[in-house]
Amino acid sequence: MVKFRYMFYSVKAVKICHVMKFSVASSLLKYSLVVSLATILINDPATDMLLVHFDNQIPVPARDGPSTHLRTLWKLKRLHWWLLVVLNIFFLLVGQAAAVLLGRFYYDKGGNSTWMATLVQTAAFPILLVPYSFLRSSNDSPGLSAPSSVLVLCSIYFVVGVLIAGDNMLYSIGLLYLSASTYSLICATQLAFNAVFSFFINRQKFTPLILNAVVILSFSASLLAVNEDSDKPSGVSNRKYVIGILTALAASALYSLLLSLMQLTFEKVLKKETFSVVLEMQIYTAFVATCVTIVGLFASGEWRTIRGEMVSFTTGKVSYIMTLIWTAVAWQVCSVGVVGLVFVVSSLFSNVISTLSLAVTPIASLIVFHDNMNGVKIIAMLIAFWGFASYTYQNYLDDLKVAKNQTAANNDSADDPHC
Repeated sequence: MVKFRYMFYSVKAVKICHVMKFSVASSLLKYSLVVSLATILINDPATDMLLVHFDNQIPVPARDGPSTHLRTLWKLKRLHWWLLVVLNIFFLLVGQAAAVLLGRFYYDKGGNSTWMATLVQTAAFPILLVPYSFLRSSNDSPGLSAPSSVLVLCSIYFVVGVLIAGDNMLYSIGLLYLSASTYSLICATQLAFNAVFSFFINRQKFTPLILNAVVILSFSASLLAVNEDSDKPSGVSNRKYVIGILTALAASALYSLLLSLMQLTFEKVLKKETFSVVLEMQIYTAFVATCVTIVGLFASGEWRTIRGEMVSFTTGKVSYIMTLIWTAVAWQVCSVGVVGLVFVVSSLFSNVISTLSLAVTPIASLIVFHDNMNGVKIIAMLIAFWGFASYTYQNYLDDLKVAKNQTAANNDSADDPHC
């Protein structure tokens, strides 16, 4: 993991491609195995009697049962729950930040193919087969209803996969015309879009804190849009800069829409949210998105420029290949964190952590690429943090309300002589 941090903090980004070798892949594999095994333990039906799971809450011990032995086992499972949360947050934060920085590095050093930049965002999905193979061998809890038909599931995976491919293309265009820091701050508006789509699709209520977050994050993006002293990449005109902002905003909106649609799919179609089902959606949709992107790569003719890109890449052919490989790996590490938090905590919490990563990426971009952090950008980043804090606090209040209602229900059940 020292080498992975070195990838993240290195001032010379080209060193990323040379210092990260098999040991890094081994580390990522080990962490994936830890996440998988801990998840299997949490889902083990033999120990389900120990826990009562509340929405977005830490598992708490059941009211009845042998006290000493079961309490010890519960503490062990609680430790594993926290391990899962921390590991998935780490995967999401580091994976997303590294992917954005490597994507910007690809463009800065001579890469110019938006289709290639789109392809690497999903091409490494076979990595997810490692934790998935472990989870398939475990006993996932059954859903609340019969499984949906294969045709329905294939249709959902296909539509979502196509939308993911389009979303990735929008992100690639935005990153082509924007600096890594500006791009990340604009993408932080996905939390605001998520609140809007959740209101209409998932029936999430608009509270003053959520409305405050939506308005503040919108202001943050607007500040960057009107910033005349922007740090545009070399050769980017004002027109392309505006296109970059619009595509980044569109990508953020589409990403939030995808999260809401996925949540709706879990609730109405799959009707269960086990980790293996979440991984299945991630793997199948990524497969579709990869196929769509490959078709686009060849249909657009950009595949003919790949050899020329490799030859003209400023830091060499090996650096070109390693940049693409580790960008793909970083995106999948990020995906593991995203789907892991969806399962362990909630989709809302996953999006909040993703937004936090986008808010701190400008700091990493300042270290790695020496991006210009002018006054407007600093204010925009602080506003983004404020919007994130407002949204997180609302989630905290919701959790307290759920816990309070559940405690009251348990007390009523205990007082009922017929129970």
